[in-house]
Amino acid sequence: MDQYIEFISNHPVLSIIWLALVAMLISSWFKSKFSAIRQINPQQLTLLINREDGQVVDMRAQKEFNSGRIAGATHLNPEKAKQSDFSSLEKFKSKPIILVCTTGMTASGIATAMHKAGFERVYVLAGGMGAWQSASLPTTTGR
Repeated sequence: MDQYIEFISNHPVLSIIWLALVAMLISSWFKSKFSAIRQINPQQLTLLINREDGQVVDMRAQKEFNSGRIAGATHLNPEKAKQSDFSSLEKFKSKPIILVCTTGMTASGIATAMHKAGFERVYVLAGGMGAWQSASLPTTTGR
């Protein structure tokens, strides 16, 4: 215990940074546990599609969408998504919606906006299409 006190008194800036990092980690953990938006893995996505008729919404650029996507995915223009224009998805409002982007980061912000717009069951594929492809799961191409 004396060593901790000595370290803190000798390195106050490092100690403050360390405490801030711990606080951010705890905060992040609580946010993820109590958030209405859930991060799911590729296997959970498959279960949502097969058991609950989930709808995959791909938010990547049209060119990326055409070059490889999850079968049955609907395309949502990234610009419309950023403007919270979800009119093309109204017919899926009662279904679980799984948002997919390249890495999973963009989809998280859009998922929050969708939840605020009244979509009750919104999920994000953690790791995006990269995670789907890393799991060696099938994709389709074309328009």
